[in-house]
This record gives sequence, C-alpha cells and structure tokens, in this order.
Amino acid sequence: MAKEYGSDSIKTLDPVTHIRLRPGMYVGEPGTGAMYHDCIYILMKEVIDNAIDEFGQGYGKKIDVTVNYDSGEVSVRDYGRGIPLDKVVDCVSQMNTGGKYDNENYQFSAGMNGVGTKAVNALSEFFEVRSFRNDEYSEAYFKEGRIQSHKIGRCARHEPNGTFIHYKPDVKVLKHFKVREEHVVRRMKMYCYVNAGLTINLNGQAFCSDKGLADLIADEAQFEKLYAPIHIKSKNLEIIFTHTNRFGEEYHTFVNGQYTTDGGTHLTAFKEALTKALNEYDPKKKFDGDDIRDGLLGAVSVRIMNPVFEGQTKIKLVMNDTKAQLVADMKKELEAALHRSASETEKLIAKIEETGKIRSQLNTIKKQARERSQATQVRVRQLKDSKNHLKLDKLDKKTGKPEGEDTMIFLTEGQSAGGTLGNARDAMNQAVFFLRGKPLNTFGVGKEVLYKNEEFFNLIKTLDIEDTLEHLRYGKIIFATDADVDGLHIRMLLTTFFMRFYRQLVTDGRVYILETPLFRVRNKKEQIYCFSEAERDAAQKKLGRGCETTRFKGLGELNAKEFKDFIGEDMRLTPVTCADDQDVEKTIKFYMGSNTPERKDYIMESLVCDSTDF
Repeated sequence: MAKEYGSDSIKTLDPVTHIRLRPGMYVGEPGTGAMYHDCIYILMKEVIDNAIDEFGQGYGKKIDVTVNYDSGEVSVRDYGRGIPLDKVVDCVSQMNTGGKYDNENYQFSAGMNGVGTKAVNALSEFFEVRSFRNDEYSEAYFKEGRIQSHKIGRCARHEPNGTFIHYKPDVKVLKHFKVREEHVVRRMKMYCYVNAGLTINLNGQAFCSDKGLADLIADEAQFEKLYAPIHIKSKNLEIIFTHTNRFGEEYHTFVNGQYTTDGGTHLTAFKEALTKALNEYDPKKKFDGDDIRDGLLGAVSVRIMNPVFEGQTKIKLVMNDTKAQLVADMKKELEAALHRSASETEKLIAKIEETGKIRSQLNTIKKQARERSQATQVRVRQLKDSKNHLKLDKLDKKTGKPEGEDTMIFLTEGQSAGGTLGNARDAMNQAVFFLRGKPLNTFGVGKEVLYKNEEFFNLIKTLDIEDTLEHLRYGKIIFATDADVDGLHIRMLLTTFFMRFYRQLVTDGRVYILETPLFRVRNKKEQIYCFSEAERDAAQKKLGRGCETTRFKGLGELNAKEFKDFIGEDMRLTPVTCADDQDVEKTIKFYMGSNTPERKDYIMESLVCDSTDF
C-alpha cells in the first residue's frame, strides 16, 4: 500500500543533493562511457567550454588537459583571464552564478546558464579549482560538491593568468563507466577545428588546426571528395561542403565554438538555403533536395548571441524564430560562393544529376521489389512484431523522449535461436527478425542490390527506413547472434550493412550487440550465468569443488525461461560505435573487401593461441 500523501511527503532539496539525485537533468544519460554523449564526457565538456569561451574572447591560445582513462580523473588549465578571485567559490558552487548573462564580457559564449561547472563539482568525488590573476591566486577544494577549504594569496613564483580545475567523477553516483580515449581525442579535435589557432595539449599530445573547418572536411573526406570544397567564411557564419560517393549525408555543426552533434536550427537552415541557392543558380533545372544532399559532407558554424539549446548538454540548437533569417543569410552567401567557384559548381551539379538518375532507376527496382513481395506474401514472415513501436514525431509527456523509445528488435540467426527469443520476449516492446543464415556482404555493392536481396529488403521494410530514418519503428536494433565464429561473422556483415547504408542509426546510438552468457556454473543449490572466463572462474571458486560448468555454444541451447532474464531490465548490451569517421571506410574495406591476401597475413601475424586450445 502506498504511503499516505501529506505534508511530510513534500521535500525541498539543496542544489548539490538534487544534482546527485537527478544527474540526468544536468549532464544527460549516465551511460557506461561507450557512447560519445555519455555524461562522463559531458562533465569534461562543461569545464573545457569555459576555457573555449575565454579563447573566443581573445584570451589564451592554449589549453592543457590531462585525462586518466582508468579513473576518469581530469584536469584542465586554461590561460585566459582567470575567474575573479573573490568569486571563485561562487562560480563553481552557487547555481545560476556566472559572468555570461549579458553581452559585455562574453558576446558569443557556449556557457550561459551558470549551471555546468556546478554540476561537475556536485558529481565529483573531489573538485579542485584555482584561479590566477596578476600573480595572485584563489583556490578552493570540494568533496561531493561541499566546500572543504578556501584560500587566497600571492603566488610563490610567476603564474600566467588563467584557471585550473581538477576533478574525479564520483563512482557512487556515476557507476560502471570507462573513459574511451577515442571519444576524448575526437572532442579535442572538434574544439580545434572550430577554433582555428587554438592548441589543446591532451596528455602531452598537441592538437591544433590552422585552417579550421577546412581541415575538418579534408580529414573527413580524405581522397573521396568529388570537387574542391566550397567555403564561406564571415564574422558570424562559416560553411564548407563537398560531395563524396558515400551513401547518405554527413554534417558537423557548431554554435559559438561548441560541437552540436544533433544539429538543430542552423543545420535545417543550411539544408533549405542550399536547395534554394542551387535552384536559383540554374533556374532551368529543378533539383530535388534528396538528390542534392546524397553524398554531401559539410560543416556549419554560427555565432549567435544568447543561443537556445535543447537541454543543458547543448548538443542541439532550437531557435525556430531565427530560422527564416538564417536561411536568408545563408542563401545569399551560398549563391555568391556558387558563382565564385563556377567550375566546382558544375561538378557539384553533375553529381546531383547523376544521383537523380540513380534514384530514378532505384525507384523502378523498389517498385519491382514491392510487387514481388506483395505477390508472394502479405506480411514479412521472418518477423515476430511487437505491439508498440517508436514514434519519433511524438514525445512522451513523462519522459520527454519519443514515444516507444524503449522498443527494440532482435536480429537473430536461424529459427532455433529465434524461436527461443520469440517465446522469451516481451511482446509489447520486443520484436524478433529471423535471419536465414549469413546475410549478403554489402561491401562494394550499390543500394539497388539491397532491393534485389529478399532478406535485406524485408529488413528495410520491417524497420521502415526505406525513404527516411524518421520512420524508424524501434528504439534499439540489437544483433542477437551466437558467440562463435559464425555469429561474429554475421555481426560483421550486419555492421557493414548499417555502416554503409544507414550510418546515422549507428552514430545516433540505435545499434547494439546482445551479450549472452558463455557459461553456466551450478551445484545442487545455486546456478550462476557467466559472460566471460573471468566470471566463470569466480563462479567456480564461489560454488566450490564438484560444481558443473556448461559452455553454451549457441542461443538455441538456452530455454525461454533462461533467456527471459537476459533480455529484461538487466540485459547486457554493447553499443556499435563509430570511433573516428575518417577511418571507417578504410576499416570496412580491409575487413570486408576483396583484399584476401593482406587480411590473411594480418590474421596470421595477430593470431594468439594458448596451448590449452589444442
């Protein structure tokens, strides 16, 4: 029975307690560190953003960052003006305190709300801040957001102006995380791309970009660009783009020196402005927006006073009232750039026209595939569907997330494992798609091949991503394969398919691998499922001599009752991530291409065998 609701039920929490109780409100999803936007990286971002704001105002051309990838401990030293000495404690502990509420000191800033650093402080086991100004300093030390000491004095030796912050995330609040070096490095690179001339020293390694966004596009495109990038740069706007032969579109967007990975108003404005500019460049031709954007690789950076973001993590700009003006300003700049680079524009138009022809041919193939499908079956026979589905256009009022975000589909090999999954699943939110053996290796094939391949056509239709990813029907796409060589190969084939044709689903954190137990250790009183050899050894030690150990070879060996525990609330999922975009094509080509001799040499050189294996 619920506790009686009365005056005693109403609580008022101080800011530190509230932040530690509800960290997601301030730094996003806790996560494990596997995803680029997990809160362990947002903590780092909140501190570095303040240093970036100083650089943006013309103070300090370098930032020193050290990261302990095991403990998550971070220190950041900038060489800006330093926090005013008598306000150091307030600036890192008092909510809604900061120097960015007007445009006098920070005209264009990433930090605005006086919240970020306070959240870092509250979520840290310890937090140390030291400000240097004219050879004087003010330092404070906190534990779990509570101040322990504060001191002001003169420096024993000369110290450049600036601010030093050192913190360690509190594992009592942010549990089970591992800082991934590739995510940290990518963040540092993005800061440097959009802040040309800034040097960030990460654990002694220097990152710097002289050409800014031009370096970003050069690094991301490598040798795949079809024409010299078209580049626009003014005081508050920078745009650069080119095309490659990749599928889909890829953008990097920034607001006030900050990487907005979810885009937002400025990205929408760019897409609209580019379509209008190209159609006015040659009025005799009518270009379709999808044809213009297919294969597009671009970067957009804007500087805006008082920007409005979706949430404290600031990864999406939401300023619809400024969109019309942004479109007009971008269109004007784009039209001028297209005329200035007439020869490159002709190459751009040739690419768009070629894409239009391919799309027309693809539509014919799609129509034939649909007719073939309708003639043989009314529904997808490989699918056991869920009752609920993802609806990206409708937000759940309680969570603020799209409806059906907790829905998922398991892609599993064969009827045996699929049958077990089908019986164990939650039919409301979990669907199962049966793969018939190993799917097609999609490396090096065109999109038209997907519609001629019945299995992939059915999968595309099941996910409803044929025309747009906005119609995606499930919150998570999960590979559920055996933990043997064939199962790993199927994972690679599926990963290749998603990375080549639907990479946005991977970068959006939609694609996962289901971890299932490799061993079961039991005696007459207890049984323990183990996901690694280390867990098996610990279980054997716990249950003692005489316990029985079973090695699972496939998902079909688990019964529905056992499987239910592994796809419930405690389900272990490993996200499929894209660590560094510029190496993806090279990696896929190496592992899935036709370079068999090189791959064989790599396997032979890297193979590790234990004598107990024979």
